[in-house]
Amino acid sequence: MQLILASGSPRRQELLSQLNYPFEIITATAEEISTAILPTDVVKELASRKASEVFSAHSDAVVIGCDTVVDFHGQIMGKPSDREDAMRMLGALSGNVHFVHTGVCVMSPVGVWLFCDSTEVHFRTLSEEEIARYVDSGEAFGKAGAYGIQDSSHFVERYVGDYDNVVGLPLYRVKEILQTIYKR
Repeated sequence: MQLILASGSPRRQELLSQLNYPFEIITATAEEISTAILPTDVVKELASRKASEVFSAHSDAVVIGCDTVVDFHGQIMGKPSDREDAMRMLGALSGNVHFVHTGVCVMSPVGVWLFCDSTEVHFRTLSEEEIARYVDSGEAFGKAGAYGIQDSSHFVERYVGDYDNVVGLPLYRVKEILQTIYKR
């Protein structure tokens, strides 16, 4: 069975390639608007929608849909819309604790798996200059919460949970599912 990642994220592609399953990229175009209230339910709904969109055209394949958000005191921080938004997000996260939730939906002819993985992230206190430098580097854009742990690790004092989940794909759980599907 063909494996498809329904995401254009280079970070997710890099993570999935570590599992040594050949896969194809077909980016879902589903609108990222949810009716769910809890951030953990939002990411599951959006991951399911993305996987369903691609699976509807490739029902003989294994399709992985994902969505990641930053949860700061119950409020979702998605991707920043502009410089000011990125500065606001990073300023709020500075010196605080937040959660990163990634919803994953794996659809295949043999079953559907839907879950959310969460990681607690502790940011150190950041100066306005550090935040501005990071935002001006362009790295803040296209990432939930305006940061990628892989390129801003000096912002993070510590985390509790799965590092790969913060990057955007909880690899250990996806690996277990793929091993079940492909029997290896």
